[in-house]
Amino acid sequence: MAVPQSKAELLHAVEDGYRKLVRDLERVPEGRAREESLAGHKADTMMSPADLVAYLIGWNELVLSWHEQRGRGEEPEFPAPGFTWNQLGDLAQRFYRDYACLSWAELLERFARAKSGIMALIEERSDEELYGSPWYGKYTAGRMIQFNTSSPYANARRRLRTWPREQE
Repeated sequence: MAVPQSKAELLHAVEDGYRKLVRDLERVPEGRAREESLAGHKADTMMSPADLVAYLIGWNELVLSWHEQRGRGEEPEFPAPGFTWNQLGDLAQRFYRDYACLSWAELLERFARAKSGIMALIEERSDEELYGSPWYGKYTAGRMIQFNTSSPYANARRRLRTWPREQE
């Protein structure tokens, strides 16, 4: 899919990517959701399908928090407090831990809520607010949203679609 260049394209990319990913997530047997059998987001680590969903929740909720902070006139600490951009593997591990107490069904519900929050965030903004000027460094708000929602959704789908074949 092409990189979204407008509010309408971003809404479509997030919704379409989410819808397709959920179909793949629905194929994961609940009994295998915590099975660490996928390559993790940090080198030489493994994760479970539940960890993969936790990772997606973590990034979606970070995006929402960045915008909430900016809305209060505060500058967010990117990517997250205590982490730099070269520590994304460690941040992923934190996401896995943060959501480890949730059941598979609770993870999927939390992911749905986070995605709904992303859609509302996009809806509340104009094309100009999303794509008219840099929001973080050289990146627009729309591009930062896409980097941390629809792009990881597509990556998660690729991982999940090869996962059953790797287990045979």
